[in-house]
Amino acid sequence: MDHETYLAHIVEQAEALKAAAVAAGPSAPVPTCPEWTVKDLVEHIAQVHNMVTGALKLTRADKRPAPAELPADWDDLVTWWDNKRMEMVTVLGENDPATEAWSFVPELGSYGWWARRQAHETAIHRLDAEHAQSEKVPTLLFHPQLAADGIDEVLVTISPFRARVKRPEVTVEGTLLVHAADAGRAWMLRAHGGFVDVGPVEDSAIDADATLAGTADAVYRAVWKRPSHAILNGREELLQAVNGG
Repeated sequence: MDHETYLAHIVEQAEALKAAAVAAGPSAPVPTCPEWTVKDLVEHIAQVHNMVTGALKLTRADKRPAPAELPADWDDLVTWWDNKRMEMVTVLGENDPATEAWSFVPELGSYGWWARRQAHETAIHRLDAEHAQSEKVPTLLFHPQLAADGIDEVLVTISPFRARVKRPEVTVEGTLLVHAADAGRAWMLRAHGGFVDVGPVEDSAIDADATLAGTADAVYRAVWKRPSHAILNGREELLQAVNGG
């Protein structure tokens, strides 16, 4: 997707997140984030959008921006988040996506990288707000193009980075075929020695140790460990190698 499309998705998903959060109310629990209330969720996304706004003003060599002091009042918090989010989208839209900036993945930090990351950060937390608002969350919230791009991000970029920096003591080994049917896309994830990489899907894909398949929307939710109708066959523990957080 191009830069402008990512920015449009940030706006769309943030408005949907806000609507669901306001409808649920600040004290409602968030089932997909068990220790959070809706207010905690909004505080998190507000801090993230504020942090990104700060990161865009920094170089890749700088330190992570410090967290902000958030308003305690719910209505003031929502307004503060609105303002920070609009500032972030404006700054992203006014600059070349190739412009470098600070990022937690230093070699990838750019305005374009942040636009993509925030489209998916906001979309997944929109899903959390939807679960807080209702037990019946629609199965097709996300356009296949957005969902497939989010699957690609977590498999190709985020999971390998997390595996590299966290190096878990207990690791899973094997291959996971991921198929987003309605988007016409597939990925082969390989977990080995505590590391993760993603390569092309070859004729040997049928021999994968596990398969995760469904609509792009369903697979998107599954790789971000949210309730999903995607089907996981084979060695289910291989989904542990997918790590966006």
